[in-house]
Amino acid sequence: MYDYQQPDAKGHFGIYGGSFVSETLTHAINELKTAYARYQHDPEFIAEFKSELAHFVGRPSPIYHAARMSREMGGAQIFLKREDLNHTGAHKINNTIGQAMLAKRMGKPRVIAETGAGQHGVATATICARYGLECVVYMGAEDVKRQSPNVYRMKLLGATVVPVESGSKTLKDALNEAMRDWVANVDNTFYIIGTVAGPHPYPMMVRDFQSVIGEECLTQMPDMFKSLKMDATSGDMQPDAVLACVGGGSNAMGIFYPYIAHDKTRLIGIEAAGEGMDTNKHSASLQRGTPGVLHGNRTYILQDENGQITETHSVSAGLDYPGVGPEHAFLKDIGRAEYVGITDKEALDAFHYLCRTEGIIPALESSHAVAYAMKLAKTMRPDQSILVNMSGRGDKDIGTVADLSNADFYCRPSCQGQSVKGAEQPIHLVK
Repeated sequence: MYDYQQPDAKGHFGIYGGSFVSETLTHAINELKTAYARYQHDPEFIAEFKSELAHFVGRPSPIYHAARMSREMGGAQIFLKREDLNHTGAHKINNTIGQAMLAKRMGKPRVIAETGAGQHGVATATICARYGLECVVYMGAEDVKRQSPNVYRMKLLGATVVPVESGSKTLKDALNEAMRDWVANVDNTFYIIGTVAGPHPYPMMVRDFQSVIGEECLTQMPDMFKSLKMDATSGDMQPDAVLACVGGGSNAMGIFYPYIAHDKTRLIGIEAAGEGMDTNKHSASLQRGTPGVLHGNRTYILQDENGQITETHSVSAGLDYPGVGPEHAFLKDIGRAEYVGITDKEALDAFHYLCRTEGIIPALESSHAVAYAMKLAKTMRPDQSILVNMSGRGDKDIGTVADLSNADFYCRPSCQGQSVKGAEQPIHLVK
């Protein structure tokens, strides 16, 4: 078993992490550290958090044996941790509930958030509606276009969505604007960060809230093996490999963290290789980045020789980020986790394959992990196993996929140009 105690008291994971913030935010960060230290082991807080996960989110999320896909790959058995079945459709709700509970206890009536694919924005808007908190979500203008269904969901839930027109108009820029808002409204505003990045205590706090994913898996996987009459080759009734996509890295840390001590289980994070790792159109911070400071913490980032952040690319908005959580940087350096890349094309192929083979429409982010599972399974034996964190569902991505497939995508079908009763023109959601 692996002895792992991270981060240290100052929020450092080795040389990574820490808190690099302006003087204006120092008080807010210290206030948050004090509140989290107070409540993270508080029985009443923990009981409420578990109750919300069970009765509002619908946890535990099931583990599903993708039998047909496993059979067609001809190798390892592939299991999917179905975070896509959570209320709001992704893992993000686990963390937003925990942080919103802190906001209530800290007397902060206003919540801000950043979002890329929109799932964190939807989850934040959802819990703010439930708790009666004002909600403002910053989202890159490019992401607003490619994730229009989630934008409308946030508005339905009462949130104000602010398109960010600066920079690459994606997640990095949304986070920049959210930080500016926080600086200007520290007294009444709580910033719900959506990933395991940012200044301490965010990387630790988000990991802790998301670790319910891996904790459930530790209990569920032995039952899966027993029901399928499989012997776990890892030696402790756990999978041989755990896979998850990595942008900022919250879904991956959520499933990785409880498995770190299980040293016979490989931990593999899948980054967005975009149009190829040999191009400048990818988001593979851990494989092509270098250590630096971004958004309040030291980690691997994509930067040029002058330390300027370079533009990123991914077909999935949630992976389109030039940095990564500092704990992932640490796990890479100590060799406990591996990180690989999957291209846009490979992710899209896996998206379509899972739809047709298992009847599951995955998020494009999750499709990266599915794509690597398909590759890895072929190199393994049928008595071995892979557990994939299905971080979210793909409803939000069907417009993007339709565009990339040159397919028409309408809110209401026009039946090859014939008019629909009650509508003079077909309504285009994407085009």
